[in-house]
Amino acid sequence: MKADESFFDAVYKVVAQVPYGRVTTYGAIAAYLGAKSSSRMVGWAMNGSHHSKLNIPAHRVVNRNGLLTGKHHFGWPGLMQELLEQEGVEVEDDKVVRFKALFWDPSKELSL
Repeated sequence: MKADESFFDAVYKVVAQVPYGRVTTYGAIAAYLGAKSSSRMVGWAMNGSHHSKLNIPAHRVVNRNGLLTGKHHFGWPGLMQELLEQEGVEVEDDKVVRFKALFWDPSKELSL
């Protein structure tokens, strides 16, 4: 994270790079940004991403178990699942099927 950018902006830059058909977690983003204990703050950023001028694929961010815990912040409760399924991500009982295989870790995929 650059000194002149907000934490939310840094989160949005990471989320914008999550590949189509993949998911990451609040905690993985926080750890990548050097704020390992700030996964809740990443969640707040995702809640606010719907007001950003940027196209933030917030539906690709789930909890550490692959659960769609942020689904109630979308237009309607089924929208997050629908967006993931449009990308080929199977969701069952509000949980990403094959979560480990689809997990995208920014600490491994991106360089600061």
